[in-house]
Amino acid sequence: MAHYEFDMPVTEEQVRKLRINDTVTLNQTLYGIRDATQIHMFDHGRKTRFDLKGHAVIHTAPNVKWVGETQAHPSGYAPICIGTTTSARMERFTRPLMEQYGVRIIIGKGGLFAASAKAFSDLGGVYLAIIGGTAALETTWIEQIEEVDLDDLNPESLWKFRIKGFGPLLVAMDSHGGSLYTAVNASAKDKRAGVLAALGVKSGT
Repeated sequence: MAHYEFDMPVTEEQVRKLRINDTVTLNQTLYGIRDATQIHMFDHGRKTRFDLKGHAVIHTAPNVKWVGETQAHPSGYAPICIGTTTSARMERFTRPLMEQYGVRIIIGKGGLFAASAKAFSDLGGVYLAIIGGTAALETTWIEQIEEVDLDDLNPESLWKFRIKGFGPLLVAMDSHGGSLYTAVNASAKDKRAGVLAALGVKSGT
């Protein structure tokens, strides 16, 4: 296990160095994205003015407050609570995010599935996990909401955050086929089989 600190954006070479159980801290830029954002981008053909190449996206629909555009709040929004949502609903968007926009890192809760694992392997990407219930802590890692795009979808807009010390986050899926979710599931099944055997219960009953 190793720890990495990245100033965004990152290269494919940097991402492919990561292995499950490594930890990562991110600095500079992070993009917030969620279901509606991606439905409009990939199902309805909407484009963003943001350059996502080499960047990380976090599955979120943040709680923000409109305060007007100032030097401290150039987007007009102040962050109130920026938490992370469950990633499973957004499985089908992993490959197009990477192929069409060059995204390298996805941050979320609960993991992704086989299609995403294949995209990470083919294209050079990783999934970084956040533990549920840490929204208040995450918000302290965000210095500013710099810009917002597709804001008619608010709060599921495309957010550009300026970040410092965002992490450490756990590498839960890597570009080499590693997945903590697969490993934990297999381990749980093995333990269950052992318990059932000890109880004299036949497997599969």
